[in-house]
Amino acid sequence: MDKPKIESVWQRPYVNIFKHFKLEEWKKSTKEGDVTAVMDKTLKCTVYRIRGPIPPGNYIQLPKTSTQSLGLVGRYLYLLFKPIVSKYFVVHFDTVIEGSQVVRISFSNLFKEFKSTATWLQFPFVCGAVEGSVYNTTAKTAKQDLVGLAPPGVKWTCLMMDLQYLLSFYLNRHYSHLKSIKLCSNMFVKNIFTSDLIFEPSVTAFKAKRAGLVLHDVSPMPREMAFLEPKGENWHDIYDYIRFPSDGIKMPFDSIQKGQSSPPTPGHPTQCTPVRTNPQTVSVSKAVQDRISLIQQITSPETAPCRRRSSRVITSIPEIHLDTTVSPHRDKDSRGRGDEATTESDDCIEVAPVDDGGIHVFAGQSGKVAVQRCSSDTEEAICTKVPTPTRLLCQKFKDPQGLQPDPILKLRKIIGYGGCTVKCAAWTKSGSVVAYPCHAVVVAMEIDTGQQRFFIGHTDKVSSLTFNGNSTLLASAQTGSVSLIRVWNFNKGNCLAMFKTHVHSVSSLSFSFNGRVLCGVGKDSRGKTMVVVWNTAKVNRDGEVGVLAKAHTEVDIQVMKIASFDDTRMVSCGRDNIRLWRVRNGALRSCPVNLGEYHCLEFTDVAFEEGQLADKDPADRMLFACSKSGHIIEIDYKNVVIKNARRLFPSQQKHAQQREITFNSGAGIAINSISVSAAFCATGSDDGYLRLWPLDFSTVFLEAEHEGGVSFVSIDPKGLKVLAATTTGNLGYLDIPSRGYTTLMRSHTNRILAISVDGIRRHLVTVSEDCTIRVWDLDSMQQLYDFVSAEETPCAVTFHPTQQIFACGFNSGVVRIFNVGNSSLLTEQRQHRGEVIGLVFSPNGEHMYSAGSLGSLALYNAAEEDHHVIRILGNVVARGSHHGPDALTVSSDSRYLAFVGPSEYTVTVMDAHSLDEIMLVDVSILDLETTTLDTAVKVCYPSAAIGQLLVTTSSNKILWLNARTGKLIREICNIHKTISSSLAVSEDIRYLLTTGEKVIKIWDYHMKQDINFQLFIGHSETIRQATFTPDQLSVISVGDAIFVWDFLASGPDQETNHSSIQPIALHGAESPSIAEGSELFQNNGMPRQSVPVPISSPPKLNFSAVERNEQDVFLIDAEHRDDHNQKHDSISVQGIGDSVLQVHENMHCGEDVSPLLRPVSLQEHQEELEEPASLVGDGDFPHNYTRPDSYKHFAAQFKTSSVSQAALPDVKEDLKLKVVIGYNGNGRGNMVWNPDTALFAYSCGCLVVIEDLHSGSQRHLIGHKEEISTIAVSHDAQDLASASGSRDKNGCCILIWNVISGCCKKKLSQHTTEVQAMAYSRDDRFLMSAGDYRDLAIALWDTRNYALLATTRVSNPVHDLAFDPTAVNEFACVGVGGVHFWLVEPTGNEVQLKVHRVSIPDEVGADELSALCYNGDSVLYTATNTGKICAWDTQQNRCFMTWDADEGEIGIVQCRRYRLMTGSNTKRIRLWAVAAVQEMRLEGTGARSSSVLLEHEMMLDGTIVSAVFDDIMDMGIVGTTAGTLWYINWAENTSIRLISGHRNKVNQVIFSPDESHFATCAEDGSLRVWVMHTTELVVQFHVLNQSCLCMAWRPAVNSRECAEKQQIVAGYSDGTIRLFGMLKTEMELKIHPHPVAVDAIAYSLDGEVIISGGKDGLMAVSSSRTGITIRVISDHKGSPITTIECARKKYDAFGLDGCEMWLAVSSDRRVSVWATDWHKDQCELIDWLTFPAPTEAEVSDKTSLPPSLAAFSPSQSGTVVYVGFGETPEIILYSLYRKQTIKKIALPQWATSLSLSPGGQHIAVGTNGRLLKLMQYPSGRFQDFTGHNDAVHFSRFTPSGKFLLSVACNEVLVWEVQNLQSNFTHVQYL
Repeated sequence: MDKPKIESVWQRPYVNIFKHFKLEEWKKSTKEGDVTAVMDKTLKCTVYRIRGPIPPGNYIQLPKTSTQSLGLVGRYLYLLFKPIVSKYFVVHFDTVIEGSQVVRISFSNLFKEFKSTATWLQFPFVCGAVEGSVYNTTAKTAKQDLVGLAPPGVKWTCLMMDLQYLLSFYLNRHYSHLKSIKLCSNMFVKNIFTSDLIFEPSVTAFKAKRAGLVLHDVSPMPREMAFLEPKGENWHDIYDYIRFPSDGIKMPFDSIQKGQSSPPTPGHPTQCTPVRTNPQTVSVSKAVQDRISLIQQITSPETAPCRRRSSRVITSIPEIHLDTTVSPHRDKDSRGRGDEATTESDDCIEVAPVDDGGIHVFAGQSGKVAVQRCSSDTEEAICTKVPTPTRLLCQKFKDPQGLQPDPILKLRKIIGYGGCTVKCAAWTKSGSVVAYPCHAVVVAMEIDTGQQRFFIGHTDKVSSLTFNGNSTLLASAQTGSVSLIRVWNFNKGNCLAMFKTHVHSVSSLSFSFNGRVLCGVGKDSRGKTMVVVWNTAKVNRDGEVGVLAKAHTEVDIQVMKIASFDDTRMVSCGRDNIRLWRVRNGALRSCPVNLGEYHCLEFTDVAFEEGQLADKDPADRMLFACSKSGHIIEIDYKNVVIKNARRLFPSQQKHAQQREITFNSGAGIAINSISVSAAFCATGSDDGYLRLWPLDFSTVFLEAEHEGGVSFVSIDPKGLKVLAATTTGNLGYLDIPSRGYTTLMRSHTNRILAISVDGIRRHLVTVSEDCTIRVWDLDSMQQLYDFVSAEETPCAVTFHPTQQIFACGFNSGVVRIFNVGNSSLLTEQRQHRGEVIGLVFSPNGEHMYSAGSLGSLALYNAAEEDHHVIRILGNVVARGSHHGPDALTVSSDSRYLAFVGPSEYTVTVMDAHSLDEIMLVDVSILDLETTTLDTAVKVCYPSAAIGQLLVTTSSNKILWLNARTGKLIREICNIHKTISSSLAVSEDIRYLLTTGEKVIKIWDYHMKQDINFQLFIGHSETIRQATFTPDQLSVISVGDAIFVWDFLASGPDQETNHSSIQPIALHGAESPSIAEGSELFQNNGMPRQSVPVPISSPPKLNFSAVERNEQDVFLIDAEHRDDHNQKHDSISVQGIGDSVLQVHENMHCGEDVSPLLRPVSLQEHQEELEEPASLVGDGDFPHNYTRPDSYKHFAAQFKTSSVSQAALPDVKEDLKLKVVIGYNGNGRGNMVWNPDTALFAYSCGCLVVIEDLHSGSQRHLIGHKEEISTIAVSHDAQDLASASGSRDKNGCCILIWNVISGCCKKKLSQHTTEVQAMAYSRDDRFLMSAGDYRDLAIALWDTRNYALLATTRVSNPVHDLAFDPTAVNEFACVGVGGVHFWLVEPTGNEVQLKVHRVSIPDEVGADELSALCYNGDSVLYTATNTGKICAWDTQQNRCFMTWDADEGEIGIVQCRRYRLMTGSNTKRIRLWAVAAVQEMRLEGTGARSSSVLLEHEMMLDGTIVSAVFDDIMDMGIVGTTAGTLWYINWAENTSIRLISGHRNKVNQVIFSPDESHFATCAEDGSLRVWVMHTTELVVQFHVLNQSCLCMAWRPAVNSRECAEKQQIVAGYSDGTIRLFGMLKTEMELKIHPHPVAVDAIAYSLDGEVIISGGKDGLMAVSSSRTGITIRVISDHKGSPITTIECARKKYDAFGLDGCEMWLAVSSDRRVSVWATDWHKDQCELIDWLTFPAPTEAEVSDKTSLPPSLAAFSPSQSGTVVYVGFGETPEIILYSLYRKQTIKKIALPQWATSLSLSPGGQHIAVGTNGRLLKLMQYPSGRFQDFTGHNDAVHFSRFTPSGKFLLSVACNEVLVWEVQNLQSNFTHVQYL
């Protein structure tokens, strides 16, 4: 588990490092050499001078020692320094990345070029000079910067380094914090500071304030950090400001140099203005003209018809600019985003730089093409006019937005062992983990659970590894010419040191017991054996590893080991020798063992005798060596003499052992490995046997036979297990006490060629060059089947989409179809002469296709078992085997087949049913920029819905082609360094997977991000194939081994709100719903530090007019619909959209405005206002019950329950509502907060919760019967209004509450359905309410007595309303069509409402206004459902400005003075600086303004539905549809969860044994753990695409286990069971015992067994340690299991042994009770109960029947309490002793939940009438409790009985039990 994040609140907004660490005292820092404080004349302050000829000897270091850490988390580091003239300087920054690994970033003018390793980045530094100096003049004209000594006149420099970007870009690592700083001579330094803000050094806070600048993202330099700027001087003339990464254009490019951007002008520090230029003409040769005509159809994408009415052409528009800075970082991979500055003309927009003799294309915004070409003879110009107004876009310096989440893949499992060697593995000290190599990865596997950890970093195959004595250090070496050794911290998994050895092909490594010495053996450059000994004593502290000694030797060394008793002594063995080694005085010396007659043996392994006797010298021990000839030699280590020699013969010689053995006694069995413990010895030999011997080798007392020769053995440190590896790639261990053998890993022994996945049965099939076909279980990764073909090599494989069969193609051309179920061969087809390079089934399973390397293609009938051939074609597929194993691709609708052929330059598309050719696409002529012909490599069909075909080419491109016409849609270049070997697309068409050589890349399919891919390493060989699993939860890649990756991107049903099970459709493009636990929030909930870069779509090429048929038109529409869906339904497809500001003049404002387009004012033109039809009444407007297409409009949750009347309690209530968990994210504006009075209230269901933010205590306002839609609070915080609908004819109600007393003052009834919005006037005199789309009424209430003053109806639905804060009698409302400006006009004792309706201007391009808010300067801001903000002049009632503020619908707008907050369904909240808006309103549209600026942005967890901020917009509270209320602090850039709740239905609640925590699980797959006394959320586990239906907390046998073994088991809708560890906060085990959903689950009383019940009625008994299913119980088969409960019993009760009993309940009213002793594998039925069934007439809808529930009575021995759907509603008590019903208690309604208090005095039942009924037992008296908004489907008492939790839908209510009796026993023995 990663280390906790460093607390960073104190580090904001910046940290002055010298001041914070008190540098002048030198207590927390250190200095060495010539370091002095001097006064600088330029800065007029004290600075530090560091000088000296040797930089490492003169430095300042922070902190004082290398073991300490600065712990600074700021992203940007600012260094204020000046190099000393004609000197070199060096600076080191030590940063910490994920996994606590340290990476050093260094820069110096001493470095000539950029260098990079995994732990060190070195950048050259280019010094600037004074303007006009010789050095500066030379540097300007040079193409390469002058790296070297600091020139004369070098300036003081402010260097800003983006540490996060550097580590991400150069090393693909995540920045954690800054560890240390080291400033070396020669330099002056003023200070260093870190921050998350981008400061502009030339602008101080004083200058910004004086200039009235509203700065956007670029903050003024803090005063203590600013350089002194003399009066009248320009800052940039005196000082240098360098941002790194730089946008400098001189070499070396990866150097720290001053950028090429001109310095900002005063007053506008980062402004950029578009430049208008005329298009240029270029010459085009005749040959090029012909070529354009030839390929015009293929290269021209189809034009997109306009989806909305085009904007009006604005003839005069002010030039409004966003405050931006051009980012130096561009997406190099994406074509269509120009790398050059875009210029505009009246006719064309230039999108490509002009080059002499080239082709220049001008693409207009309409997608038309203008090609200008010139020749020497004639000149022809073709240009297309731009018909739409031009939008001026400027890019802002920002963080590159990449693919999310990052990382999107996580390596979960590797299937494989070895690669370079199968003679290497190691036990940890505990004996619970085995480490072994798998090609280039070191894998650590837990032998009990099979979970793996990975040590990734080697670039070639791992040849050896070793542990130190306590398993804290792990060393591994890689083979190859560049042999690297890495030393790892095994517990943390990070690399401590990496160093190149003096040898290559390291064959053996050995750590000393204490880990201070490491020994390695390899070959030098001349092939001689070389031994090196390293000192690793300091590796844990600072990563330092030094050479102790090294030696060359002529002898062969196979194995070398360091003695455990002395780390200076070693022993080695090899061909013809055994040698003893010793390190003394820095020299490595050896002496040979006199082998006598055994001197010609080839020794394979050596081992020391283990154990230690107190009366013996540590060196007085035996040494054992084994050989290829079967000899085992015992050597006296101290005296260096042979004591015994034994030889192992085949079994017919009965393992003859003799004191003296000669070589003429026959051939012995080769022994490959030997391992010795204190009690016995283990050997592994070529005959496949692992043998265990006593130390005298008198007999074999245990042996295990393997499939291949045993190549390696190792006894664990405890001497209880023996690890064995075989030459066939298997790894396993023998458990000595139980004599059981466990296989840990099976693997292919050669390269894996192809894979296929069976998504239904979750099987994986692989084929390999080892001539085997293997079938694996995708969950457990265990091998299920193994098919061997000794003479043929399988090379292609595919699973049938539905049946349990797969087809395999071989290099001989044969195709065989296998049945996995019975392991049989179904049929064999021989249609190809060459190797099978493509094999695929159609998605509907009707056909199969195969392709051969000699060009043949075959079509088979897959519907028949014999798979007979339908058609064979020759010479249609491109020849060669490099297109395999996936040369064929079939569209998802099974209509089209595509492949490369007949030549490598073309792609053929055929009819999949007949193999008739449909289309031929030539990819060789699609690239105009190269003279070489491109060839196709791979083809892939995405989902047929998008209508595209993907092709990869030999020039490393991906081409997107129209699947019907073959036209080029787009392309991406340089996808890999080598030709891509695999191509796959995810099912939801959001992600693209490519592989090249040894890496995997996951791409954004639509290429909308700044960085469109993520890269993953791990393979040591070329990846042959990679694919997404059908469930899109994993990615599998094969080559050297099988890599299984978790695909962390949320599924499509997490990304959209269009759900088939929702009774009410949500219209509008609501944003994806990403759960909190998945940690996908952008910037971890923090706002961006820069404005989003506007993203423009790539230019679309026009094509010549051709005749279109109906099919083409249909295709275009489908593509456009798809584009529309991509834009609106998924935020991952498109990045931040264009932030475009438009100012409109003379806008049309609808038919209600005068013909002269002059707006009217409420104050001046009241005679023109319309009067509504009536004051009170329904009006004459027609009814339109269609819900508006806006998420802002409220729609109550669908409920099947109805409200029941609660019985009044006649005595003191036994329950008191204590806490409500959750916030109703379905409400709109249902949260209020008053910063002055600290009032904080929100709704949850039908309750209003008033919460104290300081103490967390709650008060609850109970009175509503239906879901509360919205609430409002008066400005004096005395009255609170809450509104809810009604299901009866009484209409909805508005309740007025006294906030202080909590009493209901008044109930208002006017609206007929739901209330959409409410607002109080500024003086609290009026309350206004608006109905929903069915009601269409607006009501005005007098707050003195809450009498109805006036009401009227509107023609269109209203979304939001607000009072004008400057006028108490004016308000406005927005909705469909436009804005209504209202005037409240008193006429005597009556009040009239007058309205002026203004339509939405055409230029806005929207038909609905979704939100509004007033500013205090006669400006009204409204938001649209298309993401725009419109500014209205309330004096003239006209819209004078609009800009794009979001990509989705904006539902919340809040304005305070000059700051505006927006919240949308893209989950974003944004803060805008709108000071310029008032200036524009006053001066008119012809005025120039500075800008409208995006100051901050945050990404939350759901669509924004409510928000309240303080008067200065610094802090506020925001509510989302995810049921979360966030505290937002813009000043500190923080977002903190205040209230957390579930968005979906909560299925169950459980408690920890000590009652300190409780857990909830929900339909969305989330499992949340809460603190009981504070109800705070502490951890969440989220499984995507599944529902968590049930769970259980592991019982604690004792107090120690309660603290250490906190574990929750949960059952899911896919039949899986997952075990989560609370201490590690991770999933510990996943098993799949059920094929259907798991409805009930429970632990046995000792926690060792898990009992689970499925929807099919089967119950599985599984081990909680291993996950193995012990028993399956089918007695309830056919009816879903609803309840499983365990209890204690007397050992011999009911005549059955065992101390435990449990019951299971199924929905068919049957209860089974069992007695068990799991340790003895006993499970006997005690009783089988069947309760009465209702009559058939009562059963109308079986799907909505009340559940059958039962529980053991805690107070009555042997009694079962049951409720269920029967003859009458009742509680039944059944005695297991009497075998009869002993009591029935009548219920007024059917019970939907059941819970018994531990003391037995209370029984709680929930009802469908939304009541929680509490019955006192045995009196039978009931009490009813209201508060829920739906049926109470679950309830449970805490273990102590003090609290009761009840659940209805997503609401969780915590009740405190009042009359609790303390004299009861927690556990009742039955």
